[in-house]
Amino acid sequence: MSTSDLVVVTGAGGFIGGHLVADLRRQGYTRLRAVDIKPLADWYQRFDDVENLSLDLSEKAACEQTCAGATEVYNLAADMGGMGFIEMNKALCMLTVLINTHMLMAARQARVQRFFYSSSACVYAAEKQTSAAVTPLREPDAYPAMPEDGYGWEKLFSERMCRHFTEDFGVETRVARYHNVYGPYGTYDGGREKAPAAVCRKVIQAQLSGSGEIEIWGDGEQTRSFTYIDDCLVGTQALLHSDVREPLNIGSDQLVTINQLVDIVETIAGVKLRRKYKLDAPKGVRGRNSDNALIQQKLGWAPSIRLEDGMRKTYEWVYQQMTQPATAGRSLFT
Repeated sequence: MSTSDLVVVTGAGGFIGGHLVADLRRQGYTRLRAVDIKPLADWYQRFDDVENLSLDLSEKAACEQTCAGATEVYNLAADMGGMGFIEMNKALCMLTVLINTHMLMAARQARVQRFFYSSSACVYAAEKQTSAAVTPLREPDAYPAMPEDGYGWEKLFSERMCRHFTEDFGVETRVARYHNVYGPYGTYDGGREKAPAAVCRKVIQAQLSGSGEIEIWGDGEQTRSFTYIDDCLVGTQALLHSDVREPLNIGSDQLVTINQLVDIVETIAGVKLRRKYKLDAPKGVRGRNSDNALIQQKLGWAPSIRLEDGMRKTYEWVYQQMTQPATAGRSLFT
């Protein structure tokens, strides 16, 4: 692999994809193709020296255009969001199967050397996530299968599709199961945001409005681990360039309750808010954490950025967006 080979990133107008394109540029890759369904003006990060395409990757022809001439493909494109979105839009989430299916077909046709697929911890069996004191999820825990309805089933099916394209057609695929990736330059409002960005927004809103109150979905005692974007980028690229064909967790193993997540953001903001619990709101499984034994064994690495450190950077970016929208902007141009 040379830095002059063509690398494709789909979902590049979104959160992880935008960061990945930025990171590849920093490493000196000179031929990058960034693809997203959103209009270019709505991308979170965009670069003038990158081939930026607005395409609907649920269409096979668009995937063929995307993969043409590529050496490596990072397929991050998906119709998804936080728990509120995926619980209320199961059919839309499952239609994302068209993207990965057509991308794999196009990658095979284009003789792509490496193909990365971004799966999710939502593939794990629900029965293993019923306690807040959850046992960290190991990769084999995805079977017997009973994933998150809608979104989780699509991700698990697409994992199998990657496996069979490797076994039957020789397409070298790599699959990561992301655990709640967060950081700057991503969705923080509108219904698709995930918990870290949502909590930042709510704390800032309480400060700006003077309400002194924050709404928390559920009782706040559900547990999660949250993975900072920089760790996600390191793990993603290390996995693609490895010889590991089985899915791997890419996730922090720092387990916190949602109440503790709010504590962290309150400390960063220097406030203490009254908490209003919305018990009938979407809240997902009771507990979820990443077991990192396999990624440590296979790659000699695991995510290590502390939640407190990543949330400070995330909070500062969201605060800038909410208080200086005219100057902060959504996109980067260079």
